[in-house]
Formats: sequence, structure tokens, C-alpha cells
Amino acid sequence: MKKIIKQSFALIAMFVVTTACFQQKAIAQDDNTILGAGSTFAYPIYSKQFSEYNKTTGVQVNYQSIGSGGGILQLTNKTVDFGASDAPLNDDQNKKIGVPVLHIPMVSGAVVITYNLPGVTASLNLTPEVIAAIYLGKITTWNDAKITSINKGISIPAFPILVAHRSDGSGTTAIFTNYLSKISEDWKSKVGAGGSVNWPVGLGGKGSEGVSGLVKQTPGAIGYVELIYALQNKMTYATVKNKSGKFIVPSLASVTAAGNIALPADSKVFITNTDAANGYPISGFTWILIYQEQNYNGRSLAKAQKLLKLLWWNIHTGQQYATPLNYSPLSPAALKTAEKILKSATYNGKAIL
Repeated sequence: MKKIIKQSFALIAMFVVTTACFQQKAIAQDDNTILGAGSTFAYPIYSKQFSEYNKTTGVQVNYQSIGSGGGILQLTNKTVDFGASDAPLNDDQNKKIGVPVLHIPMVSGAVVITYNLPGVTASLNLTPEVIAAIYLGKITTWNDAKITSINKGISIPAFPILVAHRSDGSGTTAIFTNYLSKISEDWKSKVGAGGSVNWPVGLGGKGSEGVSGLVKQTPGAIGYVELIYALQNKMTYATVKNKSGKFIVPSLASVTAAGNIALPADSKVFITNTDAANGYPISGFTWILIYQEQNYNGRSLAKAQKLLKLLWWNIHTGQQYATPLNYSPLSPAALKTAEKILKSATYNGKAIL
């Protein structure tokens, strides 16, 4: 009897797995359904854009907000039509994919420093030196003189600082650590930049939800999340001193100022620690990544065309949804770059658009 029961369970498990595989394959082969995964930083804007696009075209976009690292992995494994990342592919990622991948800029946004200090309602000022020292574990209490001296008139409690950071591969982390590497030689030499680094101190949380959870639950905690995420969750965040010596509030205007630059032809650029006098220094672009040659894994030309039409819509009509969600739309120069990149996508070597 036990043997029969075990065999029955095995058959049921096999049926469930097989059914799931067939369902996933069916979705992947459905030309009217586009699969994407990646950036949590860009999830609010993509969620809105894809919903609106579905209303006008009937094309369904299933997007998983799993972090840039997860999106890149799924693109590498060819289980999605596009990946979404807040950082360009690094050398190792390019090597694993092995073929050209296009980076299409979508919008830019801010990474904010959020904290939990009971009794402090004013937005604290933070300098690059203080931020780096906190994340290196050199400043360990909130009433440290280096913090109080730049926040005169604010009574800052003597809470110990708990550093919260992402535990998963993250484009938000790539932006933040790129910034830290630019403003701190100590950070650059000891930790470096990337979507995943060996943090000197602190606790890791998965996704923006994990980081914000740690911050909200722990008096004295500090973390980094996307501006829109902080706004939606009513989290307090700091003003940050930029290269010009101004304390800048993260906002649409200050992110736009930071990103008002001409992009390189491949669009791969970080805009952290901007030279712009009124630019917020922890800003970054977010990209959608696709294979340049779209004929792979039995993909149809119709599927490739629908993907390219979606992305063309995103960088044109879809830009109207950026500002209400506190993202900066593409500048005219950035839009031209994005158009050229999309036009380089091919099917059997022939341009799709």
C-alpha cells in the first residue's frame, strides 16, 4: 500500500511539473504575450506603461519585479523576452550571454537614503563623506559630530546605526555603489561598485521590500530605495550634498538636471555624482535589455515585431507616465539614442523597425 501511495504521489508531482512546463512554454510561444523580468527600481513605471499599452493594443506584458540581477539571469537563460536593469551588463554578464545585447534607456530616477529616527521629522542633510563613512562602518551612532554639525537645529537621538542593504543582485545597488566609489577612494578600493558587493557592515534585505522592512522595523536604521518607493511607502529620506556643494532634495527636477546629458551611442552610462549644479547626485538611468538578433529559441518574427513596437511605444507615448510617478522622461538627446539602438535590432540579420 505504501509503495502504491508513493507511486501515486510521484505521478501527481510529475503531472504538476509537466503541466507547469507546458503552461510556461505556451505563454512563451504566445505571440500576444511578452515576458519580462528585472528592475524593482522601474517597476512602478513599467506596471503603468504595460497596463496602458494592453488597453490600446491587447498585447499582454507579464513583468516580474525580481531585481536587475534576476532579470539579467532570466535573459541569459532565454526564459524572458526582455530583461530590465538599472546597470549596464558587466564583462562577466556579457561573456555569459555571448552575443550582442541592446540597452534601451527608458527613464531615469533617484536612489534615496531613507532612515528611521523616532522624533525626527525634518529631512536630514547628509554629505558624501558621511554616507560613505556610515556604509563603511566608521560612523556608528546618529549623534556623531559629523552628522550633527551639518544638521544644526535638529535634535538627533543617540541611536546606534543599523545599515540595511540589498541582499539580491540589484541595479539599485549598482547605482548606489557606483556613487560611493566615485565619492570615496576608501570605498572604491575596499568594496567597489556592482549590483552585488561584499558589504562591510549591515543586514541584507531582499528587494526594496526587504530593505524598507528593515528600516521601518528598526529605530536607527538607514537604507537606500528608489524615490517612488519611498514616496509610496511614506518613508523619510535625506537631502544629499552634490559635487557643487549644494544640499539637493531628490525630485523630478533634480533627477532631470542630473540626467540632462548626451548619452554614448550604446547608452551605457552612470550619471551618479553629476557635475550639474542642481542635480541630485544618486540618480541613474534604467534600461530594458534585449538580444540584438531576435531569431533565437524558435521565436517568430511576429513576436519580435510586437516586442520592438512595445519598446518604441515606451520611449515615445509611454513617457507621459514618467513624471506623475517621479521618474524623469528621456531628454531629446537620450530619445534619439534610444531610437537608434532599437532600430539596430534584427531578425535573420534584417532590421525589424
